[in-house]
Amino acid sequence: MTVDADVLVIGAGPAGLTAAYCLTKETPSVLVIEKDPIHVGGISRTVSYHGFLFDIGGHRFFSKSQEVVDLWHEILPDDFIDRPRLSRIYYDGKYYCYPLNAFEALSNLGLVRSALCMLSFAYAKAFPIKDPDTFHQWVRNQFGEKLFSIFFKTYTEKVWGMSCDEISADWAAQRIKGLDLGVAVWNALKRGLMPNKGPQPAGGAVVKTLIESFQYPRRGPGMMWDAAARKVRDRGGRLLMGRDLTSLSFDDGRKVWTIEVASGNGGRETYCARHVVSSAPVRELVEKISPTPISLFHARALRYRDFLTVALMVKKPDLFPDNWIYIHDPAVKVGRVQNFRSWSPEMVPPGMSCLGLEYFCFEGDGLWRAPDVDLIALAKDEIAKIGLIAAADVVDACVVRQPKAYPVYDEGYRDNIATIRLDLETTYPTLHMVGRNGMHKYNNQDHAMMTAMLTAKNILAGERLYDVWNVNEDAEYHEAGAAGAAHALRSERLVPRAVAQDNGRSAA
Repeated sequence: MTVDADVLVIGAGPAGLTAAYCLTKETPSVLVIEKDPIHVGGISRTVSYHGFLFDIGGHRFFSKSQEVVDLWHEILPDDFIDRPRLSRIYYDGKYYCYPLNAFEALSNLGLVRSALCMLSFAYAKAFPIKDPDTFHQWVRNQFGEKLFSIFFKTYTEKVWGMSCDEISADWAAQRIKGLDLGVAVWNALKRGLMPNKGPQPAGGAVVKTLIESFQYPRRGPGMMWDAAARKVRDRGGRLLMGRDLTSLSFDDGRKVWTIEVASGNGGRETYCARHVVSSAPVRELVEKISPTPISLFHARALRYRDFLTVALMVKKPDLFPDNWIYIHDPAVKVGRVQNFRSWSPEMVPPGMSCLGLEYFCFEGDGLWRAPDVDLIALAKDEIAKIGLIAAADVVDACVVRQPKAYPVYDEGYRDNIATIRLDLETTYPTLHMVGRNGMHKYNNQDHAMMTAMLTAKNILAGERLYDVWNVNEDAEYHEAGAAGAAHALRSERLVPRAVAQDNGRSAA
């Protein structure tokens, strides 16, 4: 049997296409299979509906990795626009700027509640929980119990469908570790006293998770991945749509993978490759490897959170300036509201707006299986309750479902992933796991791309120069930077260093 490609890539999302793009710079012998029959980009695709474009989840293009920023502009050189970053929190019938404005928060919460929040914060700092294991414990240590209950608990439990006492502290460390309440209050005070100044904490450090601007493709993130797919094909790589992985096995004698896929017309296809790069969910990947890996039980224990977007088209041009609003109100099911005109005016027709109401769920539950007409009715009712628009303002709507949007960081995920890694890396050194679902790491788009870029370097070098699992390991730079760090002289991100070689040298 002949080898069809040096590298077969599973999945045409940001990680899979980045791997293919980097590999085809050196070799055309790359084959990408994608389950979706039409769209590339995965959760970063752009949906088109009756002249409206909308983003699945909202993808701000910013990174402190100059390598990633350069790659974005290499793939899509002429279509980025700079956009202001504005988000608010909706809680108890009021809106709070995010990052927090101390004066606004004081006014909204009231003197008594604000005082209780600061006392709770002081108590948590004086008497922290030692070695916090859960999201609840970690956030309580950082911000106090009162602020946890107001600004973290409801929204987090909407997103994950589980108690904050069940969620690993790792997730908090990755997403909000760098946000220091003292620094946030200091910057809020400075914004109040000096409104023309941006946030400049002592020492010039950027407040982590709080960016002022970002870059965005003028017609949505799908532009990026459509362009990447075209360039992969132009270089001789192949991209096969509507192909669902059914099995893969490794011939240890020939050092070749055999990959079987189901095509959209009900047929079966078989391909052979020397390397496999997988951005497929870890659970799905392990279930399809033959013979069955010993870590199958651990893979099946991994969980995922799904979500759906109800897009409401509104015949008004300027509803509010936010990119999105976090809904911390337990009286409604919606978790977040996107305003796609604020992402880019080219996403909507003139004189119109489009709001995306995001509902977090589990694939197969009542919300996921609800008819579109019922979901649209729910969204119209809830957007009116929040007070953003009246239900009668909606002139059209549609529903988009996104399975496996988020890998769940429950208490057992870390041990399960460690076992799976040990099993697969020991048995199959030419199987490479990349991206958010491919590594079961709640990465941003730029982190997912970095894992793919380093994997491509490893494959082209013929040895594991980089440990891709260290990307975003410390989370210090997560959601940091301004305008995508487009003008940075060097990457500030902690990129994994080359793995030390047995002969004593270290690859650069």
